[in-house]
Amino acid sequence: MTLKERVEADIKQAMLAKDKPRLQALRSIKSLILLAETEKGAGEGLTKDAELKLLTRAAKQRRESAEVYAQQQRADLEQIELGELAVIEEYLPKQLDEGDLRAHLLDIIRRVGATGPSDLGKVMGVASKELAGQADGRAISSAVSDLLNNTDF
Repeated sequence: MTLKERVEADIKQAMLAKDKPRLQALRSIKSLILLAETEKGAGEGLTKDAELKLLTRAAKQRRESAEVYAQQQRADLEQIELGELAVIEEYLPKQLDEGDLRAHLLDIIRRVGATGPSDLGKVMGVASKELAGQADGRAISSAVSDLLNNTDF
């Protein structure tokens, strides 16, 4: 079942349950999918990789919006964003915790043969592809930088 089909089925369930916040979040996901499918150069449908990027970008936007609303002390709007984020995260792969992330990155560092901070780009290229959707880009970058600056790995 494609992401679009899953979202459409979940929209029907949310409508039957009269769950307006969930319905709004699902409709925004469907809208993103439809926009991506109709972009110039898009093929028949979205690939799994394109779906993952789409959802990751949507989750990042909701997270950043929630932070802004929290800074502005707008708890009502922050809760809406966090609610939509929770729905989007249901479709994303499980996020790695810090320990698992570091373990994966250490493995990548060893495979790539990185020896120090000058190999950051090499490690980030592999890590970004392998850990896509499982960890935030900033978290990956921060952990890689920390591990490469710490020479006893």
